[in-house]
Amino acid sequence: MIKRTLAVALASATALTLAGCGGSSSGGSKSSAAGTDAGTSAAATGGSKSTAAAAPTEVSTKNPSRDKNADLVIWADATSAPYVRQLATQFGKANGIKVAVQIANDVRGQYETAFKAGQAPDVIVGANDWTGELVANGAIAPVQLPANVASGFNKQAIAATKFNNQTYAVPYGVENLALVRNTELAPTAPKTMDELVSMGQKLKKDGKVTNILSDQVGKTGNAYNGYPFLSACGGGIFGTKANGDYDPSKVLVGSAGSIKGATEMANLGKVGALSTNIDSTNSDTLFATKKTAFEITGPWSIPAFKKAGIKYSIDPLPTVAGCGAMQPFLGVQMFFVSSKAKNATVAQTFVTSFLTTKSAQETLFKVGQRPPALTAAYDDVVKSDPDVAKWAAAAKGGKLMPNIPAMNSVWGPLGQAMADVVSGKSQPKARFDKAQQEIVKNIAKG
Repeated sequence: MIKRTLAVALASATALTLAGCGGSSSGGSKSSAAGTDAGTSAAATGGSKSTAAAAPTEVSTKNPSRDKNADLVIWADATSAPYVRQLATQFGKANGIKVAVQIANDVRGQYETAFKAGQAPDVIVGANDWTGELVANGAIAPVQLPANVASGFNKQAIAATKFNNQTYAVPYGVENLALVRNTELAPTAPKTMDELVSMGQKLKKDGKVTNILSDQVGKTGNAYNGYPFLSACGGGIFGTKANGDYDPSKVLVGSAGSIKGATEMANLGKVGALSTNIDSTNSDTLFATKKTAFEITGPWSIPAFKKAGIKYSIDPLPTVAGCGAMQPFLGVQMFFVSSKAKNATVAQTFVTSFLTTKSAQETLFKVGQRPPALTAAYDDVVKSDPDVAKWAAAAKGGKLMPNIPAMNSVWGPLGQAMADVVSGKSQPKARFDKAQQEIVKNIAKG
């Protein structure tokens, strides 16, 4: 079915390309019709060339560029590349086109560099908070997702693909933080952060662990992991407009709620529950080696815990004294189509007609075991993997991670402010007021 659809699409694209040869400039359009040139013609007329996707090659960090020999080029990180390749191979064989999957160590950064140099791939895999900046730079094309297909997805996942009411991606996985607990060390789940600290301190006193909690802070901070402390106390990053969209003119980092959350982080730093010595390089290892009974993390960590033979449970984040429940960001992993795709029709067909199938979405579930965005795939995997429903329960009340361009002005300053209050280097109110000023200034610069 897809092959026939693609064949029709390729034929139409070829006709469009031929029609466009005697007409207007190709420079203006960012639609799926733009860029349907040599790649489309080659695929449509020369589809008998090799169709198997080769093993992923690594994109050069100095001069990132696409595989010139493929009709469809996809950039993904090392974790997702094997599964993306599996799907790309199926798609290529079914449609008689050559597909290449390349591993990018920094997909977003390398894509931006390659895009400016005219070397961008056709499709990239990334998170929803990239959307606003990519749109602002004209780097991605709207995705033509039929309404009857979109209705089969988790509503929040679909909402995450939109910017200014336009769809710019196809989602495949929803992710959020939760409290992962070693059930041998801590048989019962703490309901509050105070309970967690008390349980962790006792385990530490008894010599069973070395750390109360593993939660990524690091020397430069981690605003993604720190956000739930702000949300618990009524703080956050951006206020919203009347239509619910995030408003970059309403920065909440210096709000009373955020400062209250920062004060809680400072208090946890004083008792050793939070530490700038824990970051992405050792957080999972601490839990997997039983040096702590608790870690605040996402589904991507679970494969390592299973490999280590840890008996674990996934619980909602605890409440904070004097505030409320910690509510995590909801992140959505998705496929974007380049606005300068060599073969836009092929790229659009791959993401909208092939990746939206239950089979493809279940394959992509293996990428970090994030609950599938497609409801039919979710309903299948939840029957065989009890973790899926627990991640969904822990996501209750969570808000979508902002996808507006202004978010790029937030991660660094807010993360560093969090690290400074956890380490005791700065007082919460003064430090978060300073971060607010820095973020507002950076947003104004654009």
